[in-house]
Amino acid sequence: MDITQLILDDHHEQRRLFAILGQIDRRHAEALAAVWVRLSTLLEVHAEAEERHFYPMLLNVGTGAGGKPDADAETEDAIKDHNEIRDAIAKVAWHQVGSDAWFAAVADVDKANGDHMAEEEREGLPDLRGNADLQVRHNLAIAFVTFEALYYQGVRPVDKDPKAFVDTNKTDRTGAR
Repeated sequence: MDITQLILDDHHEQRRLFAILGQIDRRHAEALAAVWVRLSTLLEVHAEAEERHFYPMLLNVGTGAGGKPDADAETEDAIKDHNEIRDAIAKVAWHQVGSDAWFAAVADVDKANGDHMAEEEREGLPDLRGNADLQVRHNLAIAFVTFEALYYQGVRPVDKDPKAFVDTNKTDRTGAR
């Protein structure tokens, strides 16, 4: 088991659920709401699991990938993206399910999330894959999947300061903070 594959699997599920929302008639508000709750919960739990398990390790072993100079830049950008996704998710609740405004708000979440996934798949995932051995990635995968299983009903969304996140989670090569 590899954390990078688990993250890719979650990305696939997120894309699938956004596509499903686009195929449900707006008059089926109950179905739209049910799928949205599942998707928004997945997005929130996924982001928090990455912030607890993936990004702290990336900060400490990554060297930069996909055009980013280092793991700090990758991580700061990802945390900023997570905040944008959280904020966009919150705005969906301002609208009646199935309305034009609701679909527009969901599209904003899809755009923010799609941009984030593309960057992560180009930067953070290959960086960790290239700089952490399989045993480390396996151990992270266990922690990641355990977190997602424990919090399947959701987590409280909290925006984080990207720079403070990096400063708090980065250790030097000796393990000191």
